[in-house]
Amino acid sequence: MAEYGISVGQRVAVVWDRSARVEALKDLVDKIQMLVGAGSRVSVENIDQLSCSSHTESSFDVVLSGMVPGSTTLHSAEVLAEIARILKPGGCVLLKEPVFAETGNNNRIKTAAKLPTVLMLSGLVEVKELQKEPLTPEEAQSVQEHLGYQGNDLVIVQMKGKKPNFEVGSSSQLKLSFARKSTSGGKPIVDPSTAKLWTLSANDMNDEGMDLLDSDDLLDSEDLKKPDPASLKAPSCKELGKKKACKNCTCGLAEELEEEKKSFQPKSACGNCYLGDAFRCASCPYMGMPAFKPGEKILLNEDHLHDA
Repeated sequence: MAEYGISVGQRVAVVWDRSARVEALKDLVDKIQMLVGAGSRVSVENIDQLSCSSHTESSFDVVLSGMVPGSTTLHSAEVLAEIARILKPGGCVLLKEPVFAETGNNNRIKTAAKLPTVLMLSGLVEVKELQKEPLTPEEAQSVQEHLGYQGNDLVIVQMKGKKPNFEVGSSSQLKLSFARKSTSGGKPIVDPSTAKLWTLSANDMNDEGMDLLDSDDLLDSEDLKKPDPASLKAPSCKELGKKKACKNCTCGLAEELEEEKKSFQPKSACGNCYLGDAFRCASCPYMGMPAFKPGEKILLNEDHLHDA
């Protein structure tokens, strides 16, 4: 186990499932305990109870899952996420799992190509395959008993991954300086190579091989036609179907409405307005004006209209 990064003083968790034999599990735990020393405790967790354990985040340096000889452990996304949670930053996970060498028709069993992807999606980095070999007779029997699969297209794969050197959700302030570097004179320092990229000299325009585009070639015959003045005139208020003149009207509707207002001929209510003031009502708009012939057009000034 030393070649997998287990050393003295480390905290190690061993994850097992029902396919592991008790004697093989005990033998594995004893070997790990000898490697880490008497001062460190090896935790043994059943894979189905791992999420219910009381382990806090970043508790273990190494997690071994499915490493019990003869076991055939399947790792769900939830189990892998929990393993990543209890690992310390920079901690290592080693696992074994039966997979399809190519493709398969079992939804529970992954393919050899998919397993690394699942490990990375759980938050692990530097995921790599350490070993791939055919199932031993003991492992093949375990697959039949515990996974209910009887095919002969499975292999056992050993994978390794690491937790990143930071906690999930951690943050770090970036040290950025936007201050311009300047000389003793106070002027900013300009990189000569950078300044050259943005400098265009007269010699750059004397290249005989440079094709210059004539701006007249961008215009076609339609662009050169003189536009009809009528097409440039904005539509009037009347053309737009408006009954009232716009504010700051320039089409002449405001003046036309004003003239109509001045030439407005009030309709007589009594029919005696033309006879003179003696025959007119008190509110007659013709009050004060001389008599006129019936039907004669009379222009009233503004004062008469407002008083009416």
